[in-house]
Amino acid sequence: MTVDTLRLATAGSVDDGKSTLVGRLLHDSKSILTDQMEAIVRASRGEVPDLALLTDGLRAEREQGITIDVAYRYFATARRRFILADTPGHVQYTRNMVTGASTAELAVVLVDARNGVVEQTRRHAAVAALLRVPHVVLAVNKMDLVDYAEPVFAAIAEEFTTYATELGVPEITAIPISALAGDNVVEPSVRMDWYGGPTVLEHLESVPVGTDPSLFPARFPVQYVIRPQTAEHPDYRGYAGQIAAGAFRVGEEVTVLPSGKTSTITAIDALGEAVDIAWAPQSVTIRLADDIDVSRGDLIAPAGDAPATSQDVEATVCHVADRPLAVGQRVLLKHTTRTVKAIVKDIPSRLTLDDLSQHPNPGQLVANDIGRVVVRTAEPLALDAYADSRRTGSFLLIDPADGTTLAAGMAGESFATAKAVVTVEDEEGWDF
Repeated sequence: MTVDTLRLATAGSVDDGKSTLVGRLLHDSKSILTDQMEAIVRASRGEVPDLALLTDGLRAEREQGITIDVAYRYFATARRRFILADTPGHVQYTRNMVTGASTAELAVVLVDARNGVVEQTRRHAAVAALLRVPHVVLAVNKMDLVDYAEPVFAAIAEEFTTYATELGVPEITAIPISALAGDNVVEPSVRMDWYGGPTVLEHLESVPVGTDPSLFPARFPVQYVIRPQTAEHPDYRGYAGQIAAGAFRVGEEVTVLPSGKTSTITAIDALGEAVDIAWAPQSVTIRLADDIDVSRGDLIAPAGDAPATSQDVEATVCHVADRPLAVGQRVLLKHTTRTVKAIVKDIPSRLTLDDLSQHPNPGQLVANDIGRVVVRTAEPLALDAYADSRRTGSFLLIDPADGTTLAAGMAGESFATAKAVVTVEDEEGWDF
């Protein structure tokens, strides 16, 4: 039986219990080694082991009792493997959540049952919507501190679901839990018999993973050109890389971008063997009928469904560097396997995640800012809208001087529903 993998991220406000939830998942699913558990018991301040220490590994995190960096944890059950990113809840670490959730197929947003939906909860829901995370779990934590009251859970679930749905989040599942006591994390809670849904782990094990390759246009960024030129393979020319989206078949007519030259796939090699079809995210070598100029950074796509190429990129970016991103700045733009020179032509607006308002013409973006940018590239790029393809619709802006990543970009519209965004006059101050 093939065991698939789910990539997920946790998010929530400070002290909502993200690290404790992750620790409880690892503990109750028996994914902790004996020596790890002994170390946690020794490091815990009280008699009860502090499971949050399983993920809060930085000294500053343990001293302050908060999560600062993105902590990745790997665990597995009989049904599925998991790659979990425990992301920070602090306002100033919004960029860290973007990093952790950028590849996630599911986001767990925690809410303290005593406090309900707060501003940081809405921020995290908005980031999940921006990144087009397909599944969101609302974990209403610390139900033990509100006497496991169903009306408390129902009110929070309704408020969050309404907000996230307006942002375009396609699927929201609300689960009442107590991470500290273990209620509805791995085992069903006997104290919340009014809840008939899955536990957190049950939902993680059963949520659909991956997408049907036939639903998305095929995209193949060329990573390497293989030309052995040996006696055994004198004329072999193959284009190696990882399929970013969709599926390719032998005999299919394709277009190579940005040149626009067309050819036909004569062979696909996967793991050293010839195959008739390959799909994302397989790593393969594609061979073409015509001897055309194809190099690293080119994109192979179906001839009838190739993306348009352009030197003008309009996108939403999250600024992740400590140095600002300003209008007129020279940058490198990395899209899949292609890196080109570019100039930031305009920063039309900066987004405030508190109320989803757009502040026009900020002039620059600083760390943790999310804003709209217009970038002019030196060479044409074949970008999809991020809503259509998270892989070929995303890019990085890089400082050409030292290679520092400045911003992570998402081409096209910000949210699935544009009605949520309102433009207001800009003001001085910190938006996050």
